[in-house]
Amino acid sequence: MWTTIEQIFPYAIMFTIPLLITALGGLFSERSGVVNIGLEGLMVIGSFIGALSISKLQAAWPNHQTGAIWVGLLLAIVAGVLFSLLHAFASVHLSANQVISGTAINMIAGAITVFLSRNITGSGNIRLTSGFQPFDVPGLSHIPILGPLIFSKTYWTTWLILLVVLLSAFVLKKTPFGLRLRACGEYPQAAEAAGVNVYRMRYIGVMISGGFASLGGAILLVTIAGEFTGTVAGLGFLSLAALIFGQWRPLGILAATLFFGFASTFANVSQVIPALQHIPPVILQLFPYVVTLIALVIFSKSSQAPKAAGEVFDSGKR
Repeated sequence: MWTTIEQIFPYAIMFTIPLLITALGGLFSERSGVVNIGLEGLMVIGSFIGALSISKLQAAWPNHQTGAIWVGLLLAIVAGVLFSLLHAFASVHLSANQVISGTAINMIAGAITVFLSRNITGSGNIRLTSGFQPFDVPGLSHIPILGPLIFSKTYWTTWLILLVVLLSAFVLKKTPFGLRLRACGEYPQAAEAAGVNVYRMRYIGVMISGGFASLGGAILLVTIAGEFTGTVAGLGFLSLAALIFGQWRPLGILAATLFFGFASTFANVSQVIPALQHIPPVILQLFPYVVTLIALVIFSKSSQAPKAAGEVFDSGKR
């Protein structure tokens, strides 16, 4: 049993990280008062831009494969920020229905990336020469129990995203920016009366969500997928579920995405782990989604979403 856990844990953490950073992006958007269900589409944008830029840079810089990956991740973040402006403009300035706007983002992202990838490559798939390679943290990987679980077969992106989570928790809770952002999602009229530019804060929240979700798609590409295929297999929607399950708090989201990461990992690696091979694959493939539904049903009544999330801001309303 312990051997099985040691085999699964590194894969679960690897699968958790894209979910975690995407859900964290959704947190910033919803804390500002804008619901962003376009996380799936933003992940697709990040995966596409990451795949295209990394493949081109790796071909141009054959001796700097890892450097090309980091540049590709940065370009994916920029693309996600810019693409999310569509949702921000529709939701904030045009007062459009935020759910419909987010749905449009998902549809546009899926269509435009597949169209472009097919015209660029002919096949629609963009394969990387190489992605990030897992490594054991020197010294720490030999710690009993924790070493094989946490510090073995890890990636640099894992530690980067965990640092981002801690910084996000600090920023939202302890800084003036975090207070203003949360105020815009709870009672924007009061925030405006205190001198906060609600429109600007909501734009910033949506742009952060775009950058983080796009980064999540790019990390999925360079650690798990290895190629762009036009989809992220519903991970954006799973991130939304983790956001609700985590009660709109960074550390709660960390726990929720780790839970969903384990649930999904059981399905993905079941056929290579002897202890799980006797379980029908269809059951394990359905497992993460069934668990998601059960979790949402159990915790829906106790959810504490930002009070103004999804509501159009009217400065004349009191």
